[in-house]
Amino acid sequence: MMIPSKLMTAVLVFALALGAAPAMAAPSPQEILIASDAIRNPDFPFGLTNTLIEYRHGKQTESSTLAIYSKADPNGGQFRSLVRYTAPARDAGKLILFNGKDLWFFDPASKASVRLSPQQRLLGQASNGDVVTVNFAKDYQAKTSTDEDTLDGDRQSRRSHKLELAAATPDATYHRIEMWVDAATTRPVKARFYSESGKLLKTAYYRRYQKIFGVERPTETVIIDGLEPDWVTVMRYSDWVRRDVPETWLQRDYLPRFRPE
Repeated sequence: MMIPSKLMTAVLVFALALGAAPAMAAPSPQEILIASDAIRNPDFPFGLTNTLIEYRHGKQTESSTLAIYSKADPNGGQFRSLVRYTAPARDAGKLILFNGKDLWFFDPASKASVRLSPQQRLLGQASNGDVVTVNFAKDYQAKTSTDEDTLDGDRQSRRSHKLELAAATPDATYHRIEMWVDAATTRPVKARFYSESGKLLKTAYYRRYQKIFGVERPTETVIIDGLEPDWVTVMRYSDWVRRDVPETWLQRDYLPRFRPE
């Protein structure tokens, strides 16, 4: 017997009310990664301050402060960033431009721009590729996802999706990444970064979540060296602001003329 469409609708509404709707398909590993990216990064142009502090054997050895201006490429979706040193005084005014696969360092003293690798260290265990805003889902493919408990940066156990990320472009900073994403919130918990040879380069913990632009986002990343666990670099993010990032700022030829507002 045919069931009238109105009755069919009523049955479905009733089932939904009782929570008897068909179960939704579990998100794919790549969808989990995309959701985690959205927590780390706003989806509009913005600026922030990144303070990097290096520790050796528990003692602070060096620090730098960077002003970062970021916006997503309307074509590929990956972020493009201009990084300006504000401290220490010897580095103030130096610039790093990350635009697509190109990364340039500009020194106003010499007026010269030099091409850099994202893998090169900027301070401690923080590389050039670590300080710029990155959508992992644009450069990596999440191959698998398994659920397990892991310790976060405060040594609290978190039920997490463990993602295996493989570089999907030759411009990816790392060859392979293991990433743990909180199963309940999709917040990034920690990540391990590997070289092409399989060497563990560093482990990063995402900590100190605060509401930024209406979303709880990590405001601190703790990076631990893969061979020397007493070598730690802390990146702290502050002064978040929604702002325009002019296209001219993201051009290599404009670097000598850049003036902060």
